[in-house]
Amino acid sequence: MKSYMKMFHATKLAGATLLTIGIAIFLYGSLMSEYSTVMGIGIGVVMGAVFTFIIGMLLVASEEMILNSKEYRKESA
Repeated sequence: MKSYMKMFHATKLAGATLLTIGIAIFLYGSLMSEYSTVMGIGIGVVMGAVFTFIIGMLLVASEEMILNSKEYRKESA
């Protein structure tokens, strides 16, 4: 239980950090900068944060399912 909770918290922290940075870059690009490429970089960072969070959740869920299936096989045998 502890191993996937650590991975869950790490994924949550990394996703939240990247999301905050991406939103800040996007707002800077849309409100203050005259270059539109900065806004594109902000959108890319936000998408990367969402992708990182989803992949992390997939890894946590698959690890939990594998560990639970091994425990279930022990109990049923």
